[in-house]
Amino acid sequence: MNPLEAQLHYPFGDIIPAPGDAIDIAPGMRWLRLPLPFALDHINLWLLDDAEDTYTVVDCGAATDASRAGWEDVMSSHFGGKALGRVLVTHCHPDHVGLADWLCTRWGAPLAMTAGEYGFARMMAAALPGVDGTGAVEHFRRHGLSDPDMLEKMQSRKNYYPSLVPSVPHSYFRLEHGQEVDIGGHAWQVITGFGHSPEHASLYCAALNVLISGDMVLPRISTNVSVFAIEPEGNPLQQYLDSLERFAGLPDDVLVLPAHGKPFRGLHTRIGQLQDHHAARLAEVVAACAQPRSAAEIVPLMFRRPLDAHMLSFALGEALAHLHKLWRDGIVRRETDSGGMIRFRT
Repeated sequence: MNPLEAQLHYPFGDIIPAPGDAIDIAPGMRWLRLPLPFALDHINLWLLDDAEDTYTVVDCGAATDASRAGWEDVMSSHFGGKALGRVLVTHCHPDHVGLADWLCTRWGAPLAMTAGEYGFARMMAAALPGVDGTGAVEHFRRHGLSDPDMLEKMQSRKNYYPSLVPSVPHSYFRLEHGQEVDIGGHAWQVITGFGHSPEHASLYCAALNVLISGDMVLPRISTNVSVFAIEPEGNPLQQYLDSLERFAGLPDDVLVLPAHGKPFRGLHTRIGQLQDHHAARLAEVVAACAQPRSAAEIVPLMFRRPLDAHMLSFALGEALAHLHKLWRDGIVRRETDSGGMIRFRT
């Protein structure tokens, strides 16, 4: 446990569910965990009692054989004759929406997402131009990535998203900020957030004092905030920091159920840590930009470890997100040279 984690309270200690298992964590709520084929090797899912004979699940896992096997074990060992009545997805990333169509089709269950997340999931599953891997290559080239081997590896990721999200249901029920969703007789308030994804939905139940935070608030790692090719002048870090303020009115002792890591208490402490983290990264980037810097030149400053193509795409996007906030705040200016490369300097 690192020093920041030690400031939080983990009510379940080191207990985590094995793939295919389910742990009771609150009345009518169970915690599932499925494996992921990334450095971030797991995702948490939340199975909620709904009507007398159905469940609602929050998030689905990626479309991998290991995740399907985990779900098969859960359905055979923990459903107790009940059906899956609804699939609710926090956002469009593969580990959250990948198996949504598989589950919805299997159970005849509806999908619920925000419009922004549903639209992006449909676009990326179809590998439309602008959201596929080929668009990312030119985007990162403009921002200083010149390693031919790494560019080739990124080019080969064209079908990365569709491989983990082969299909998305053709219809959905829309979630909106402030909406109350009834699950098992409890009102769950939708809290949308931006910066990490187009229109992320977290869910807060005052009666249970539980927040399903998705990826907006994680206990151990900072949520990735990236500028992507489809929105090349976006300011996602500002959007993310503004979104954190939407959790300010929740109790500090709310039980936070994150998509990665362990359930914890200490929401406001963690939000303060995330704000401090980004303030420190911004200060480092400002200092580095005393000389003109591309996003690729900022990456080693922010990420001091070897990065494969998968991790480098997130690292470049995050470096650019910090540069864009400083640019939008008027602290650095953006310059494009005759070769089309973009650099930033104070």
